[in-house]
Amino acid sequence: MAKGASISVNPSLLVWAREESGYGVDVVAKKLQVKEDKLVAWEKGEERPTFRQAENLAHVFRRPLSLFFMPRPPQIPPLAAEYRHLSSVEPGNESPELRLALRQMVARRENALNLMGELGENIPDFTLRAHLRESPADVGNRLRAASGISVESQLGWANEWEAWRNWRTAVEDLGVLVFQFTKVSLREVRGISLLRMPMPVAAINSKEITDSKAFTLFHEVVHLMLAASNEEVPALKEKRTGSAWDNIEQFAEIAASHVLVPENVLRQTIAGLGLGRNGWDIENVRKIARRFKITPLATATRLRESGFMDWGQYRQWRAAWDAYVATLPPKQGGFATPEGKAVNRAGVQFAQLVIEALDSNRITAVEASRYLDLKFQHFDKLREYVYASGRDGAVNE
Repeated sequence: MAKGASISVNPSLLVWAREESGYGVDVVAKKLQVKEDKLVAWEKGEERPTFRQAENLAHVFRRPLSLFFMPRPPQIPPLAAEYRHLSSVEPGNESPELRLALRQMVARRENALNLMGELGENIPDFTLRAHLRESPADVGNRLRAASGISVESQLGWANEWEAWRNWRTAVEDLGVLVFQFTKVSLREVRGISLLRMPMPVAAINSKEITDSKAFTLFHEVVHLMLAASNEEVPALKEKRTGSAWDNIEQFAEIAASHVLVPENVLRQTIAGLGLGRNGWDIENVRKIARRFKITPLATATRLRESGFMDWGQYRQWRAAWDAYVATLPPKQGGFATPEGKAVNRAGVQFAQLVIEALDSNRITAVEASRYLDLKFQHFDKLREYVYASGRDGAVNE
């Protein structure tokens, strides 16, 4: 078929694909460089797009071209039936970027389960549970113990990259898929979790700075623990809002902080550095943050939670910290190879599944490329990256 020839698409599928992607007519028309009236005419069936224009629509919506020829839209559950409640996101009104990220995460989890079935591997159970009636510190201590990371190992890590790599691996070993997603504003989402069992998902915004990622990750794992105990439900069904939900978020924050900084080790560190309850300037907090490979802000929050800072001291420190950060130049991202980006997004566990399925002829090269969003020419380097170097998330995209 000639690229310039018009084709008979199902107009209702054009509307469905646009709305499911979260785009308005004006945005899609601008992306396609056509007038809004033209797009509306396609959606009403009054005019037909050319083959090239239909291809461009499929690219914008990240859908197969064949979708536009179906007799009716596919029946799929709302995305908000998958992810936990987020204070900053109204179910059904997610940004186009977040909607795409969620679709990719849902598909990746389904692919992981299918690949494990094809390979005859046991699907791990996520067995950790938490209840809101518990002390969040106790929940954090239990999660820390389950991670298998010793304090000696943590304090011996060379930098925040090594810390993130080890924490991510530890969480994956608990039966959780850990993904990173791109192009979503931090103002909308820092982290998100998909509450499906088995193999739930904890996902981190790749825009998070590296020494914040572990805290965000464990925050999401605590939400998974609560969901496993029926203390949380997906966003579509969650009725709690406002202060009731703020209490749950605070519970997850406190628990996550105890995973990363155990109470007894915090007290030993403070005593070893010769710090007192009234000496919390920026540099002293940074000394502790560097020991645990977390951010100074997370450290100050942890100090406040354990009573080393009162709220007045914390607010004073936070004001000084915000003023200091405002003077810093924008942080430049590093360079990531294509295979590095693929593993950053999907994690070592999923990348290994894809490689094993490919090497045992369970999937084709085309399918492997699609699963990891990686051109097949990079797969030899991907194998080296996953099996030899073991790096998985050292550079943001």
